[in-house]
Amino acid sequence: SLLAGTEESPGQTVLFMGRTYKEYRGMGSIGAMRERATVRDRYFQDHVETEAKLVPEGIEGRVPYKGPVAGVVHQLTGGLRAGMGFCGCRSIRELQETAEFIRISSAGLAESHPHGVAITEEPPNYQVPR
Repeated sequence: SLLAGTEESPGQTVLFMGRTYKEYRGMGSIGAMRERATVRDRYFQDHVETEAKLVPEGIEGRVPYKGPVAGVVHQLTGGLRAGMGFCGCRSIRELQETAEFIRISSAGLAESHPHGVAITEEPPNYQVPR
């Protein structure tokens, strides 16, 4: 999710291997099913007697911490403004009417990202592709 990992998102903030994360637990995860009977009911597993027989439909994990949601929204709106500027559009309506999406190859995508350099400080609006 776009706002997962923000301060306002649910989950504990944890430090793991020197980096900050927000813990994430999907509604259908084994932990959620273990804790709440209503979750089992939602996934039609309220009849299951032992935990070993539960069939999870979600995961538990960690999401990189992003800070307050206001900062994420600021970066998103800044990116939208930049994209509108590239297209020469002054409004979202104009962007919807005039913008064109152009397919690029995976090689073109790789070329459009920083390459041949080690990023020493991660900017807030860019993640290194994995």
